[in-house]
Amino acid sequence: MPAVPSAVAVRFSHIHVYTDHVRPLLEYKKLEAKLNDFAVSLSQVEKSAGEAGLDVASGRQAWIMQGSKHGDPVKRVCEPDDFKPSGQDLVEQLLVGMGWRVTGCGDDADSATRSVLLTSSDPEGVRFVLTSHKSSRLDQLVSPEEAAAKRSRTEVAKFDHFDAEHLRRFATCHNGRQGIAVLGFVVPAGGLDSIWAKYAELHPKLILSESAKVYAGAKILEVYAYYKGETGSSDADQGTVLRFIEVAEDAAFTVLPGLDRVEAKFGSVSQPAYCDHWVSNVISRTGFLKTLEDTLGFTPKVDFNAGVVAAGEAQIESTVTGNSPDVSLQDKQSALKDQSQVYLPINNALSEVGHVNIFLREIGQGVQHIASRVEDLGALIQRANENRKMTGAGFSFLQVPMSYYGYLTSKQLVTDAKLAPEAAERCLAALRGAGLLDSKNIVALDATKEGVTAALPEEMRQQPGVIEFILRARYSNLYKLLRDHLSEEAYLRIVRNHILVDIQGEDLLLQIFTSKILMRNDGEEAPFLEFIQRICSESLDSSGCPRKIKPGCGGFGIRNFLTLFLSIEVSKASGARAEAEKRGDHRAASFEVQRVEAFTAQLDESNPILTAISDAMTAEGIALEKGDTQEAQKWAAEKTQGNQALQGVSAKYKAIMREIREAETAGTAAAS
Repeated sequence: MPAVPSAVAVRFSHIHVYTDHVRPLLEYKKLEAKLNDFAVSLSQVEKSAGEAGLDVASGRQAWIMQGSKHGDPVKRVCEPDDFKPSGQDLVEQLLVGMGWRVTGCGDDADSATRSVLLTSSDPEGVRFVLTSHKSSRLDQLVSPEEAAAKRSRTEVAKFDHFDAEHLRRFATCHNGRQGIAVLGFVVPAGGLDSIWAKYAELHPKLILSESAKVYAGAKILEVYAYYKGETGSSDADQGTVLRFIEVAEDAAFTVLPGLDRVEAKFGSVSQPAYCDHWVSNVISRTGFLKTLEDTLGFTPKVDFNAGVVAAGEAQIESTVTGNSPDVSLQDKQSALKDQSQVYLPINNALSEVGHVNIFLREIGQGVQHIASRVEDLGALIQRANENRKMTGAGFSFLQVPMSYYGYLTSKQLVTDAKLAPEAAERCLAALRGAGLLDSKNIVALDATKEGVTAALPEEMRQQPGVIEFILRARYSNLYKLLRDHLSEEAYLRIVRNHILVDIQGEDLLLQIFTSKILMRNDGEEAPFLEFIQRICSESLDSSGCPRKIKPGCGGFGIRNFLTLFLSIEVSKASGARAEAEKRGDHRAASFEVQRVEAFTAQLDESNPILTAISDAMTAEGIALEKGDTQEAQKWAAEKTQGNQALQGVSAKYKAIMREIREAETAGTAAAS
């Protein structure tokens, strides 16, 4: 057997989304102009609102007033309170919610498809290419009659990557759904031939066409990402594609041949965004890992075992794989902008229930979500939420149970605030009476020192630290991790915008997930987006020099992986509850309430265990770096113990969810 060529350097380039509708460029430019003028009009609103953020009511009026000049270039005009994630135009969402702009367009009169390129304010950062058929939705292309008609009257596209046949192929493999169809990577000169040789030798079934496509300024190789079943022996899954592109220095296009550069004006609040990781849901996780190792030299970086990633009866496994670039990150800016470190997390389902299993059954194997890195996540999400509330467009985000951030109990008041047990109970009763503490022991976010003081009995007002302890309960779980590294305002902005937080050693990870995107109808499975901020340690080494920053500093949120998984299930259960209540089905609504409560309880019980696992992983890594094998073994044992404890919690709530489900089934049968 001939020797396999050595690994080729690859970098993030772009993602390619196939969607139902891409509107003509002029329509998006009208919306951009309105957004830019709107941003100017908000300057006075911002000044009047101070640190708490924008005055949303005034901002709403400012948006409406822009209509006299710009009209309403929004696909689905609605009142902000009526916003829902289904039926949205992803281009519009990115323009309004993230401040991105259309910076490229491919819309030849002779082409059956239309494409646009969206980027943040740094054109070298994230690049989202969106393509649609000009006259048909993706699900319509799947119809045999429609597909035959399209093929009979459509010429082969000038640029193969924009050919309508690819949309039909993708839609056929994904139940007619919209989705992230292609993951694109840049390779150096000569890299394409090396990757071709590896696929031809080890995975020939995955090669999409007989040879690489050659254009002025570029060569492009496309391969299928996954097998349908066992690696090598089964056929290729013809849905998702990996695209490798060699770009000449004098290339006249932007990102892909056929995309012409378009001028764009970015608003003052727009933040540059950069590729961080791209996540797949697959049937064979180990199979995809092997394919990437065989062809690109990727190796596993992080494994999340089944005990970590379990919500009730739903269980998955996940592995983060990636390359090992020879890159030195000297400062925060280079760490923010670097796109040579490629991470590809891969999930597979272990149960017949849960998000990943349903995704695979409804859609098929494919890209679950795209994660982009920014410099100030709190500011980005604050503005995204405000823009949605003012314009009725943009993004909504996955709702995290408030207990993730903190809560207040009598036990805490006794142990940490040094109150007597009966005083602690009176304290909670007083706060509830004043509307500052809800039935789930969550302290109101808008609580103030003055309000808490007024609510407490006189003798407690003089107790040192009690008022501060109560106010800190709004984010007490985060405070245990970060202490005084953040201000109260920074903590509250994180909580208010449902941002997740994790810490690994001295590095910090902030992350948030949008509601599902590219979703035609409510309740359908669909991909989503993630936005993160990595706050890398600036510590010194033993010689007093700044330590080099590691790519992926802050990790992948071991504490938050479970939170994401649980939050997806909570959101689904909450939606099902609302639908049940709407149709007057009180039994079904009660069932969904029990599910939400069980998922939330699992999160609360798991959080301290996850923190211990994260701490052990960090300590183990430090010990290994120092060459202290004995210390590393000690922390490895702690990590194993934590994983076992977490698996115990998972088993407990799996049984609870099964009991709830069986009780509901029995109740439904008895009522019918």
